[in-house]
Amino acid sequence: MSLILDQPHAPREGEELDLASIEPFLKDSIPGLNGPIEISQFPSGHSNLTYSIKAGDRDLVLRRPPFGAKAKSAHDMGREYRVMSALHGKFPYCPKPLAYTEDASIIGSQFYVMERIKGTIIRKDVPEGLDLGPEKARALCLEMMDVLAQLHTLAIKEVGLENFGKPKGYTQRQVQGWTRRYHNAKTPDTPDCEPIIEWLEANMPPEPDRASVLHGDFKMDNVILDPNDPTKIIGVLDWEMSTTGNPLMDLANPVSYWAQADDDQDFIDIRMMPTHIPGALNRKELIERYVEKTGFDIPDFTFYMCFGVFRLIVIDQQIYYRFYHGQTKDERFAEFIHRVHVLTKKANAIIQGGMSL
Repeated sequence: MSLILDQPHAPREGEELDLASIEPFLKDSIPGLNGPIEISQFPSGHSNLTYSIKAGDRDLVLRRPPFGAKAKSAHDMGREYRVMSALHGKFPYCPKPLAYTEDASIIGSQFYVMERIKGTIIRKDVPEGLDLGPEKARALCLEMMDVLAQLHTLAIKEVGLENFGKPKGYTQRQVQGWTRRYHNAKTPDTPDCEPIIEWLEANMPPEPDRASVLHGDFKMDNVILDPNDPTKIIGVLDWEMSTTGNPLMDLANPVSYWAQADDDQDFIDIRMMPTHIPGALNRKELIERYVEKTGFDIPDFTFYMCFGVFRLIVIDQQIYYRFYHGQTKDERFAEFIHRVHVLTKKANAIIQGGMSL
């Protein structure tokens, strides 16, 4: 069986890195790094940029903020490096961080380097040649919820993150923060989300007693699968939005991304992962598995689902903002205003229909 691995390519125009500047830092910071260095770029991702660094027999990954980034708090490399340093060895899916710098003179921004976990990443569609029939699709969905539950049931003090984030008032700050980002990223063609914001503010649930380590953007294309078994997760990527707080706000992330087979076609068309394929769990089943594994009580998920979709609206609008103002040449970003409109319709439908369990 041929292995389906996530492969890097030549960097996109305008996103190249200066090898002459990077090489001295890498060799000074990472013991035993020898041989010529080659840089390529992983082609996907709409947030932080991810590069492959090959040095002799070492495979590394470099992460930096996007060029023209507007939301600095969403691209904090130091935060990502800190939480990975705490979790590596205690949460078995966290890659090993190797080096970090705030010296922007090297490549124009802060960045960090980690060991590469080689495996399969599923994006919008199942890769050609990957066997993900109904039984395996179901097993992968269960595995995703099991891994997220494992993260959320870690003891914060035991992993050394008791001073990481501010769990008290987390839910309210998230609503306020994403509202502010929405206002800051608006363009003339942005749909009106004020009714959604007003509903979220009026329907905020009380903060739960428990705080958890939160990933911040847990979803199918942020996990690495065993190349020999696509039902097994071997790595979790993209920790830049991690913190501590209400775990149900973190659960809202994968559930809000989750386009299922009986959704309206517009929502299925803008999906970022093949969560609608035969055998995949639906959103209700995802939450039920999570409850089974965590023991958390979730009688109603309407607020969290609506918040999750609103958060996606803002993320997509921020991405589109960069394209609209010429801060990136990546043509993929032009379509994101359409996504914003579809997601706004989805959020309003959630408010009208509810999501009781």
